[in-house]
Amino acid sequence: MFTKTPATAPAAGSAAAPTVAPASVPGGGPIAHAVGVSDDEFRAALSRLAAGVVLITAHDPDAGPRGEDVGMTATAFLSVSLDPPLVMVSVRNDSRMDDLLAQQPLWAVSVLSGHQRQVAARFAMKGRISDRLLFQDIPSERGEASGAPLIGGALATLECRTEQRVVAGDHTLVIGRVLATTASDEDDGPLTYFRGKYRQLT
Repeated sequence: MFTKTPATAPAAGSAAAPTVAPASVPGGGPIAHAVGVSDDEFRAALSRLAAGVVLITAHDPDAGPRGEDVGMTATAFLSVSLDPPLVMVSVRNDSRMDDLLAQQPLWAVSVLSGHQRQVAARFAMKGRISDRLLFQDIPSERGEASGAPLIGGALATLECRTEQRVVAGDHTLVIGRVLATTASDEDDGPLTYFRGKYRQLT
């Protein structure tokens, strides 16, 4: 349900975030939260939940003369409502995507296929290069409803407009109304994330 780099188990939330060692008490043990669950225990439990992998994209019109496209790998993405059509993604507070979506209400989702593991890993890596370079050699087209990149070869795409933002701990839940969709006719399985690794469902 949560996004992390391939080397770590998903943690509460969303955007691929750097691995952070849990705080420890004198003696070396991880600090348990008030309810008695440590960070490690929480990550281990949630890593057993398989999740689909998507790429969240948006266009920042204020970054340079032509603006800049921004992307984020996520597994904390789900359908919320059919009428109206609503979806939700969880993004880490103060991340590049969180800052942009606080100002830019239009964004898009590309549901990645099992053959797009490298795309997911690229937008989830720590210490990554600029978003402009990340998109450089990835086939995409600009969505008419959102202005955000839609990744070529994706199983489906959704273009959204933010309806609500809810702060939840160290993440923000962004709920968007779906403005437009596409669905591939290709018989290809989705990219999934399970126990800290990207996997192809066959």
